[in-house]
Amino acid sequence: MKKIIALVLTLALASVMLVGCGTKSNSTGDTGSNTNSNLKRIALITDKGNIDDKSFNQGAWEGVKKFCEDNNITDYQYIKPEEASDAGYLAAIDDAVTAGAEVVVTPGYLFEVPVYEAQTKYPNVKFILLDGKPHSADKDAIYETKSNVASILYAEEQPGFLAGYAAVKEGYTKLGFMGGMAVPAVKAYGYGFLQGAEAAAAELGLADGAISVTYHYTGDFAETDTNKATAKTMYQEGTQVIFACGGSVGKSVMAAASEAGAKVIGVDVDQRDDSDTVITSAMKGLGASVQTVLESIYKTSSWETYAGKTTTFNAANNGIGLPTSVNGDATANAFDRFKTFNKDAYDAIYAKLADGSIVPIRDITVADPNGNATADELKAGLSLVKVTVATR
Repeated sequence: MKKIIALVLTLALASVMLVGCGTKSNSTGDTGSNTNSNLKRIALITDKGNIDDKSFNQGAWEGVKKFCEDNNITDYQYIKPEEASDAGYLAAIDDAVTAGAEVVVTPGYLFEVPVYEAQTKYPNVKFILLDGKPHSADKDAIYETKSNVASILYAEEQPGFLAGYAAVKEGYTKLGFMGGMAVPAVKAYGYGFLQGAEAAAAELGLADGAISVTYHYTGDFAETDTNKATAKTMYQEGTQVIFACGGSVGKSVMAAASEAGAKVIGVDVDQRDDSDTVITSAMKGLGASVQTVLESIYKTSSWETYAGKTTTFNAANNGIGLPTSVNGDATANAFDRFKTFNKDAYDAIYAKLADGSIVPIRDITVADPNGNATADELKAGLSLVKVTVATR
């Protein structure tokens, strides 16, 4: 009897010790034992949002999940940090590595500093940094991408161009842009949007100034009453379609569009299913790029293709675009929310981006240290003639 009691106490103590080893982050997702000993654990750390944010986190997570499901990997997970800060992100990376992760996917420029530190701290862990380059937190930042990091960028000006081009070709003449903040990716989307509208207006032979665009940065990436009110005002002023380029800002814009009977262009991922107001989306190939890099690790042994460098996904490598299928159904018409713009017109303009016939400007010089361009700076920097811009 004493032996039985001792055994029960031993098992109870072991159970308590195991519970005490749990992660401090909100760790969840699909996990399990790995059925292939050659395949390692993969972890994704979310940024400010969740994996169902209909934007960056979700797109990246879907890429991880699809790759793992297609390759019979059950040992993968996502971790939501306890706080949205460099320290919070690094702590989540610590938790992932402690739990056994050997590949860590970090979606967004907010991970640039945490990955800069983590790449040295964990030299045997591979990091896939989406939309950023590792750098120090110093005022004069030091950029360095070590051999255990793949830095992935996207030519946002190209899908932005396609969105603006499609809107004007469809017949819209009063456009809006609501970006979250004037960070490089958002600026590139917006600049591309203006240039695409300009190109379409020129092709259609429209008069100078025929297209008007209200251009605005919300200052956040959140769904708020303020952002909804801003979109509502823009629609009341005659804006027909707003390019919602700010994560959850899009939810605010879609709500306003529903009430106004107006239209929205989504961003980052296909947001068609989020609202009937979404006519198309300017997409980065988030999931596809994640899968491509994971394949280089686990299937083709070509990690060196991406390791220690920055790779840009663009039209030339099918890394950006507007949706051309509906929920993965290649037979459905992804352009059915347009009346005139169609797949043939899309393919024609996409080919010009892919072969370099059209090269949209990604960035311009502005006086504001925060990156907010004036209407005059946008007009001059992007050579706008058919398009007039009003900033707010």
